[in-house]
Amino acid sequence: MTSYHSNAQEIREVIQTVRAFAAKELAPYADELDREERLAPGIFRRLGELGILGLTCPEEFGGAKLGAVSVVAVMEELSYACPGTCLSYLAHSLLFVHNLAQNASPEQLVRYLPSCISGEMVGGMAMTEPGAGSDAIGLQTKAVRKDDHYVLNGSKMFITNGPVGDVFLVYARTGEDRMSLSTFIVERGFPGFSVGKKLSKMGMRASPTGELVFKDCIVPIENRVGEEGTSVKHMMKNLDIERVGLGAMSLGIARACLDHSLKYAQERQQFSENIINFQAISEKIANMYIGYRAARSFIYEAAQVIEEGRRANQEAAAAKVFASEMATKVALDAIQVLGGYGYIREFPVERLMRDAKLIEIGGGTSEILRNIIVKEFVRKSSK
Repeated sequence: MTSYHSNAQEIREVIQTVRAFAAKELAPYADELDREERLAPGIFRRLGELGILGLTCPEEFGGAKLGAVSVVAVMEELSYACPGTCLSYLAHSLLFVHNLAQNASPEQLVRYLPSCISGEMVGGMAMTEPGAGSDAIGLQTKAVRKDDHYVLNGSKMFITNGPVGDVFLVYARTGEDRMSLSTFIVERGFPGFSVGKKLSKMGMRASPTGELVFKDCIVPIENRVGEEGTSVKHMMKNLDIERVGLGAMSLGIARACLDHSLKYAQERQQFSENIINFQAISEKIANMYIGYRAARSFIYEAAQVIEEGRRANQEAAAAKVFASEMATKVALDAIQVLGGYGYIREFPVERLMRDAKLIEIGGGTSEILRNIIVKEFVRKSSK
């Protein structure tokens, strides 16, 4: 596995750049984007100009060749400002760009990476199906080879960037064996490919999600990634960095909730006293901070394992479970601190609570990830 390295100075520079951008270009519009269920106009071009769409990619394609630690830093800052935008960023930069950079042929890299790293093209990844979520290997979309192309039939559900994407990595079954899955690069204009309905969600509403439909979709053979029937390996490997990235999004959400709670508690008076002086309120805020800092250590530890070129199956699963559940609790506590104001949309914490919940589901539910954690213990003990 390729290893990358992010030094402390590089990370500080990335954080400063992304934080300044997000505070100016995302945070003031986050409520509007949530309300209108849309991405900020031209956001991928602007993120491309920042140089963060290919953080882990080779420099010859416009990437930064940094590592998972830098990915975590960027995800936290974007999510602090607008989690929905960050989710679409994750789908593009990790599920498509990073995945492609790790597994594609030199010709495929030349053809797709530069335009995706610049933000000219928007990418996504299509794995989940109406009947295959947690059991990703049970997917039923089929790809049949015909001379110099494949014919894809099936549908994908809950695809981030589905309604706006230009190109997708699509997993499809290419044999009778359960593990015989292959990956295909499918462009929006390919015959037989269409975007189904856009889905209206509880949270992460600034990130467009939809259904993809393949009806006798023609995909050139040169758009197959890797050898036929070998995609389970890179599917699973990419999940490590996805889960760490999702956990980092939880960090951004929790930190935002903490900051909103602190500001409100220091200004709000009841019984002629600022409510931050009430023990019940101060305890909630202290616990928010404790949860955030503990999750942050967990996420960065898992990111470091990935950065060193090792599988982080157990570490990434555990870090995501802890961070995502922490963020949902912190968001609920923030609503409680703000009271009635926390429950109305004039204040952002109710949006952050809705956004936080998705991370307990996407990229592997907490229940499935707990199973993975235990199976890793069993696997290691049997060696």
